[in-house]
Amino acid sequence: MLDLAPSIGNGLHGAEVSLVPLALEHAEQLALATQESRESYGFSPVPHGLEQVQQYIASALKAREQSLRFAFAIKWRERFVGSTSYYDYQPWAWPAGSPLQRTDRPDVLEIGYTWLAASAQRTRCNTEAKRLLLEHAFETWQAHRVCLRTDVRNERSRNAIARLGAQFEGIRRADKPSSDGLVRDSAFFSIVIAEWRAVRARLIDQLAR
Repeated sequence: MLDLAPSIGNGLHGAEVSLVPLALEHAEQLALATQESRESYGFSPVPHGLEQVQQYIASALKAREQSLRFAFAIKWRERFVGSTSYYDYQPWAWPAGSPLQRTDRPDVLEIGYTWLAASAQRTRCNTEAKRLLLEHAFETWQAHRVCLRTDVRNERSRNAIARLGAQFEGIRRADKPSSDGLVRDSAFFSIVIAEWRAVRARLIDQLAR
């Protein structure tokens, strides 16, 4: 089991955005965030109200204990406005004796479970949050690949992922249950470490605009 906490510490911090390890103390502010307009959540399983947010956090903390997911609360302009996560992270099993074998950080991982309050959408918040996550993955962990996926029907999310500089890999059919109770096809994107310098420059340019 891989524990990400030692290398993440008290979170990832940027100019306007901080990603803080998700905890029950964030429930009330996140509940307020979920009660803004929910029009954009058609393809995303976003909790609604305090009780659902508390259940969401409890589930995320359990997944963290099992080394399945490491969730953050997104703090932007001094309030918590959403959540995002690292998940499906793992060190590879390299051939015996390989100097590339690692046990304290992942070789590959995925970024997901991301949602934002309506007031934080289409702002620099998501761009800076993704920069922090990707920067830590590629520069601290030296990950080989970071993956992102979304419901194939979610054109808004697909366009946002592409704007980061991620490459479209294809569609996995019958990938998982969707938030509307159907069997979901997922569009997969990825960034590999050789592309990170160009992606980082692209994100910095977007944040400077």
